Amino acid sequence: MSEQKELLTTNRKALQVNLEERMYGTFAEIGAGQEVARVFFQAGGASGTIAKSISAYDMAFSDAIYGKSPRYVSQERLSLMLDHEYGLLHERLAALRGERSTFFVFADTVSARNFKGTNEAHGWMGIRFQTEPGGPTSDIILHVRMWDKENVLQQQALGIIGVNVVYGAFFYHADPEKFIQSLLDNLSPDRIEVDMLKFSGPAFANVDNRLMSLCLVQHGLTNAVMFGPSGNVLQPSEVLHKKAILVERGSFRPVTHVNVDMLNCATAQFVQEPAVKGKDVVVLMEITMNNLLADGQLDAQDFLSRVDLLGDIGFTVLISNYSEYYRLTSYFRRYTKEMIGVAMGINNLLEIFNEKYYENLEGGILESFGRLFRNSVRLYIYPMRQEAYDKYLATGQTAVANGSTIPAHAFASSVLITAKNVHMEDHLRNLYDHLLENHYIDCIIGFDRDILHIFSREVLRRIQERDATWEEMVPPLVASAIKKRGLFGYVAPQSAATA
Repeated sequence: MSEQKELLTTNRKALQVNLEERMYGTFAEIGAGQEVARVFFQAGGASGTIAKSISAYDMAFSDAIYGKSPRYVSQERLSLMLDHEYGLLHERLAALRGERSTFFVFADTVSARNFKGTNEAHGWMGIRFQTEPGGPTSDIILHVRMWDKENVLQQQALGIIGVNVVYGAFFYHADPEKFIQSLLDNLSPDRIEVDMLKFSGPAFANVDNRLMSLCLVQHGLTNAVMFGPSGNVLQPSEVLHKKAILVERGSFRPVTHVNVDMLNCATAQFVQEPAVKGKDVVVLMEITMNNLLADGQLDAQDFLSRVDLLGDIGFTVLISNYSEYYRLTSYFRRYTKEMIGVAMGINNLLEIFNEKYYENLEGGILESFGRLFRNSVRLYIYPMRQEAYDKYLATGQTAVANGSTIPAHAFASSVLITAKNVHMEDHLRNLYDHLLENHYIDCIIGFDRDILHIFSREVLRRIQERDATWEEMVPPLVASAIKKRGLFGYVAPQSAATA
């Protein structure tokens, strides 16, 4: 019989924590009131759990206690709060009850909706805790966005998710995915979003934070997560805030010369745009969840391989749940009013003009394009060889169809399909011409004609069939990493001595 999850109320969770004799700690909250501590006080038995609660609203008091930081609602500020409060807790109580208590500090720094509703409603919260008396500490840090329209409802939502964090840290730390799923207990994603999460410390020694971030998207806590070139988890608003953004969507399984050439050429054009010159630019490689779940299930190793390879060649990676491009650009508009560029191949361009994807919109394809191209968005289109284009139209695949491939020499004198000569359905032609003539859609220039025969699907086939020519189709750093880590089914050839 499968185990049925019992959904505890928020008060029941707080009471259960209060009744656990070992748990003892501090609540430090700035902004939106002491919403989390209040739940524990109201649940009863709080004297067994709460050593201190504090709310230093005034900046002078806050700076005097925690020291100055560039921003008050930031990860840096949260870290200062956790460091200071845990240090005091241990200093004052370790001798008295350190042998029988697992100490913790819960902290948050939040900007809830102001009276005029003009501010960004978001916050950082986290917990530092011991799993056993006298043991080392571990941390859970998260960034939240509040979507309720009223301040009092945002406060309520903060109180609920804060209780879920404290409860989950103690009862679910051995199962981080269960912890993630519990964060929205008694809440819904339309009230609060968790768009960044990081576990650290000995309790999470075997946890990969990239996989945990992916779980946020899988379980509906957010629609996008981001990783830096070193594989570290990034907070999207901090990376994208007031930046011009260029993004390329792909499978990157594996990343090829074409993927890199497409983005490099698009970047060269993007930074020359009058609206972009002199502005800070963020360049992203994006993979959709649909792509990661192409076989119905998530292959964690495959996901990590793709992220690692993109990081190896210096790219920031976005994983999103936005199948439609207009939803992706709308997501970016949360953080910036600057220009957005999207680099893509001919096949992706044709998909954008496939009306079946917009049947859920009342205004159909026109509504989707209104959302996609508003506020300075431009598509940069990478060309495709005629032979590959014909195969795509016939099979829906590029380069590989029914096991056959297009040899590179067949492309020597091939016609190029570009944004200017691609075929569109007759009833969409005028719409397409309007977008092209007004430079909502532009051709990528300066590309390498000698690599247009390369497709990720073909590289993957050659790797798995032990055809060494795959190495010529990917950047050297990527080839080296694939061979070193045995990625995508790569098997090193046996030497004559061991054969």
